[in-house]
Amino acid sequence: MSMLELRQVSKVYGQGAAEVHALREVSLDVAPGTMVAVMGPSGSGKSTLLTIAGSLEDPTSGQLLVAGRDLAVMSPNDKARLRRQSIGYVFQDFNLLPGLTAAENVALPLELDGVSARKAREAGLRALTGLGLADRASNYPDQLSGGERQRVAIARAVVGERQLLLADEPSGALDSVNSDTVMRMIHTACQQGVAAVVVTHDAQLASWADRVLFIRDGGRESARALQLPAARPGQRHIPGRSRPGRADQPGRDPVRRARGRDLAGRRHDLAGDRRGARPEQPGGRVRAGRPSRPANCRFGDPQIRHPQGCRP
Repeated sequence: MSMLELRQVSKVYGQGAAEVHALREVSLDVAPGTMVAVMGPSGSGKSTLLTIAGSLEDPTSGQLLVAGRDLAVMSPNDKARLRRQSIGYVFQDFNLLPGLTAAENVALPLELDGVSARKAREAGLRALTGLGLADRASNYPDQLSGGERQRVAIARAVVGERQLLLADEPSGALDSVNSDTVMRMIHTACQQGVAAVVVTHDAQLASWADRVLFIRDGGRESARALQLPAARPGQRHIPGRSRPGRADQPGRDPVRRARGRDLAGRRHDLAGDRRGARPEQPGGRVRAGRPSRPANCRFGDPQIRHPQGCRP
């Protein structure tokens, strides 16, 4: 049974001339233990897809099922209970409660489900420790940096026994090291049976997913999602490669290496411009950086340009 299923889902905002089609008949099937990455340009409908999948908004048309349950026939209270017990959501703007500490924000969903305060706090501390925030557990959101607040929001989403994880740009405020840590935690949750949908602009982070869904102008870019090979621990796949190479290993960024080669080529070209043009030599050969001289000139330094009329 699929954990999340969207069938020809469309979403329209406004009416008449102000009508905006945020989603156009998008279908998606996410099985337990599967991670799906959603990519596309800004304004293509990625965040709208997540809000509908998380039952925060109702689709204009189409059908949405979570764990086999049709959300169209559920009451608002049943939807709220489903979100609290089964769905973990990572928002772009964090949505942390300012009056609670980091540990209290993470433990709050468990306490609302009836878990004792002590057990909920222990689970929250474990989630924060996994993201490197054990020493910041007693700090309030306004005492944390943007990246730290992002990690607290992720810990709140993965704590407990969630069956569906929805993440909207979970690494948007993080550096590369913490981004890998977050994706590794989501990947570990998927290995334990959690279904995950992650919206991202980063192709390297999308390579952690089992499938990639491309969206443009509210619709799917292709009929089938791109299948990517499974990454081994400590390695990241670049889309389009059949297997990981040295560039996929930690500390080797293929984009930076390509930029380095480009800059090296530019420096070489500039050095050639300072030495002079690339003149043709007798026989059609080209010698970079050396000025031309007649073939019958037998004296002087070849690095010095001789007058065209010189003789031996």
